[in-house]
Amino acid sequence: MAVQVSLESSSTNLSDAIQNTRTAAIALAKSSNEVKNAALEAIATALENQAELILTANHQDVIAAKNAGLPNALMARLKLDANKLAAMIAGVRDVMRLADPTGDRQIHRELDDGLVLERISCPLGVIGVIFEARPDAVTQIAALGIKSGNGIILKGGSEAVHSCEAIATVIRNALDTLFTEHGGISPNVVQLLTTRAETLAILQMDRLIDLIIPRGSNQFVRYIQDNTHIPVLGHADGVCHLYVDAFADVEKAVTIAVDSKTQYPAACNAIETMLIHQAIADQFLPAVQEALQSKKVELRGCERTQKIINVIPAEDSDWSTEYCDLILAIKIVDSLEEAIAHITAYGSKHTEAIVTTNQAIAEQFMSDIDAAGVFHNCSTRFADGFRYGFGAEVGISTSKMPPRGPVGLEGLITYKYRLVGNGHIVASYAGDQAKAFSHRNLS
Repeated sequence: MAVQVSLESSSTNLSDAIQNTRTAAIALAKSSNEVKNAALEAIATALENQAELILTANHQDVIAAKNAGLPNALMARLKLDANKLAAMIAGVRDVMRLADPTGDRQIHRELDDGLVLERISCPLGVIGVIFEARPDAVTQIAALGIKSGNGIILKGGSEAVHSCEAIATVIRNALDTLFTEHGGISPNVVQLLTTRAETLAILQMDRLIDLIIPRGSNQFVRYIQDNTHIPVLGHADGVCHLYVDAFADVEKAVTIAVDSKTQYPAACNAIETMLIHQAIADQFLPAVQEALQSKKVELRGCERTQKIINVIPAEDSDWSTEYCDLILAIKIVDSLEEAIAHITAYGSKHTEAIVTTNQAIAEQFMSDIDAAGVFHNCSTRFADGFRYGFGAEVGISTSKMPPRGPVGLEGLITYKYRLVGNGHIVASYAGDQAKAFSHRNLS
């Protein structure tokens, strides 16, 4: 099966292609949950059948990336293997099992006799997702887009171009076959862009695209935010912390620290700084040093840390750095309040965790820390849409406005107010003879 360019033809104007996605999205928004799930199952089956094609394309990207000296963090995100591909496919089927988020009547209210208001959940429309070396994002985002009734414009990084093209082609061909044979969902609901020029162009299409979601480095996300009038959902940093309290179980704390740093160090939910209460530092630091260094983690510590274990001296810049690598900064603090103050100063509002057996301290930490995720006695790596039961995620938002944290289906819908009357006019409810509203909630 040959890889094809995702746009309908090389001569198709980009804005026409995006308009085609918008048209397809309007039809998709009216599709039943059964039709959406049939499309997702077709995609999952096609991905299984074309696994060799996808892995071969990815190998081509990996070889080119190695020759180009791509950083380790991006290499980890770029590389696919059989297990990662299987997880991608499982994610598509997990999305199938989720409830359809659209068409939900959130408000049903009589304003007056014969004048009825409803608030109904509905898709956003067309969503542009721009990401770096993450070919697995193609399946996650396409699945969530179809389930939520949205058209999806995908732009992967140049280092993943062959992988993304292969995956997108498999998805579009599966949709096209189903659409041709049985009707249903047009393959135009998923489009893949491949050039930087196309990326710059879609950032200006605020009348065709309803939301932009960037996934990548701090610099990358900031660039997107600064160069479009389209609403942007995402996070620029993933500076996550683990605070080991004076009342921590040392064995559990070591295990959590190792997982939070090394399970997937390139992820935005991996810890970059570990804070340790001074009362437990002498006991905890040697144990965690041995465990982390066995995983080849480079440790950088404050002056107090250096007096207990042999580490590289930490600089001020380490407290605000997202390494996305096997590097961890360590700081000893005198109190819970100092730990919270440090996280407040340097954290990115992504995910913060505490290890303690003291429930009152845990509650204060989780209350006072301002982050999308606050965890107690568990790894920060749980901050993930799949692990939360969202099926998958299109990204993680650190904004205080919703959606916040891992963004799954609920972050891809909005709502509209529908009001049905029978000749009602506002003038009837004004003046001396004004009628009164009933404002009666209906079942």
